Amino acid sequence: MPEEQSQTIMAVDELQAIIQRCQILEEIDFKGEDFNLFQVAGQKCLEDGYAAQLLEIIQNEKNKVIIKNMGWNLISPLVRCIFMYKQEDDKREHCLKILDQLAQLCNPKELFLGLLEQIEQTSGEQVCQTVMLLLQPLQTVLLKLQNKKAYSVGLSLAMIMNQLTPLPVPYTKQQIQEDKLGLCQCCNAVVHFAKPFVNEVVKNMEESSEYNDMELKEELLKFCMKSLKYPLLTAQLEQLEGIEEHPLRRFATEIIDILWNVRELIPLLFLHRKGKSPHWENQEFADIEQKNSADSLACLSYLMFVQHFGIDCFPMVFSPSYLLQCNMMHVEVLLKRTEESMLSKGLDLVKVMTLCPIEHLRKKSLNILQLFIDKFDAEGKYTLFRCLLKTSNHAGVEGYIIKNIKDQIHLALTKSCGNTWFTGHHLVSLLDLVLLLPEGAETDLLQNSDRIMASLNLLRYLVIKDCESDNQTGVWTALPKIEQNFLKPLHVGLNMSKAHYEAEIKNKKENRRETHSSNTVCSLTVSGEKMPAMTTEMQLQVLHSALFTFDLIESVLARVEELIEVKIKAVMDENS
Repeated sequence: MPEEQSQTIMAVDELQAIIQRCQILEEIDFKGEDFNLFQVAGQKCLEDGYAAQLLEIIQNEKNKVIIKNMGWNLISPLVRCIFMYKQEDDKREHCLKILDQLAQLCNPKELFLGLLEQIEQTSGEQVCQTVMLLLQPLQTVLLKLQNKKAYSVGLSLAMIMNQLTPLPVPYTKQQIQEDKLGLCQCCNAVVHFAKPFVNEVVKNMEESSEYNDMELKEELLKFCMKSLKYPLLTAQLEQLEGIEEHPLRRFATEIIDILWNVRELIPLLFLHRKGKSPHWENQEFADIEQKNSADSLACLSYLMFVQHFGIDCFPMVFSPSYLLQCNMMHVEVLLKRTEESMLSKGLDLVKVMTLCPIEHLRKKSLNILQLFIDKFDAEGKYTLFRCLLKTSNHAGVEGYIIKNIKDQIHLALTKSCGNTWFTGHHLVSLLDLVLLLPEGAETDLLQNSDRIMASLNLLRYLVIKDCESDNQTGVWTALPKIEQNFLKPLHVGLNMSKAHYEAEIKNKKENRRETHSSNTVCSLTVSGEKMPAMTTEMQLQVLHSALFTFDLIESVLARVEELIEVKIKAVMDENS
């Protein structure tokens, strides 16, 4: 008999001998020693590669009672072998079938604890793989549980999220596509795992308007709140070009759907604190819970009002002032964070300043933004300004931020406070975002006039305030780049824009003479937007106003270049 076959017989026979001895016993007569022997023998079969023979033993109807009571002991060695046999499809397949059989046959309570223990013990790169492997059997077991189902579902979701939370959230397009640790895939698998329990809550709520069993609903709500804090608060949720279905956007959609289905989405959007806060004897713990809730609610507000997840469900009956009041609380939470991913979400909510149709509310939100800016230290302001310049996409907001940058540079130059964030290389890096035209000479100068004027005024201040010999701001070192990226294309853009608008004015005047009427109603496109219907005279006024703006920009540009030339000439004279 070949040695390999002999070893197979020995491993399987050892397990068969234990099973045959236990087959004649009643369930209540199984002893701890029997459990241990079964586990050791079963583990040996798995590790020696005899999963097929073990599967036959488990599927044998005669062993049903033994597997029901002892099978859960095989979970730990089974998971190890599934990962060990990654390259051996047949052995891995047998192991997966064993896992499925155990989920069907084992005592639900014992198997539930065994599965949770396995999830709890995993760490590092295997966390997501282990969770995804065990979600299906865990769901099967939970659906079988009668007593304490809500508690068990909640414990499972909390355990899974606690294990995922230490993992870094993919942020860049490449990271999201690679999903190296499997976090994106795992998060969506967890939502799928929760769906039967969501459906159960929905069904019970539909069947009874006085649905009182709130435990399962509360556990699902806790899961959603945790998901909003991690990974969604950290995640990059903008639609990315080249990614057809953004996995974390899909996860966000699913979380919003759960909240809507269990009738908690709209209440959460407008509650400062959900329901009655529990009384915590440990005040530090209570503060942590409140902070976590604030982070989650801020993320929910961002998903709804910025990314428009679930916006179709949102009732359009609230006044803009009320929405502004609710959202400013969430903006405050996000702007207090230092992480760029979270800070940028707060800045996206700043769109209230630019999109709200009510002028006094826009001004009010701008004042509130200034209050927040003032709360940051120099490093915080620096980070905030960088993020706003990258995300606001609004010339007015960018002009406002550039003015704030100028104020901070002034403080840094006039006070001996050792502020390194608005001088030297840090400032030069910030100026790279400020002193440029977004689309070069093709930039719409009229639409970007607020930003351009603020940038020119900042550059004029730097040239006047900072001598080339001192170069505290670094502007003189960066001057060649500033000329290339800002001054030269601005000259070209001004020439092109003025020629275009002068041609438009000439054309309108000729048309007016031909029609012999200044009241002819026509349309005009300015800054890419079609203006309301207006007479030729009204259009001419708009065109002349645009030319005046270009002349204003040109005069400040000329003054800046004159100052630069004078300063450089003075240094050359000194050196000669």
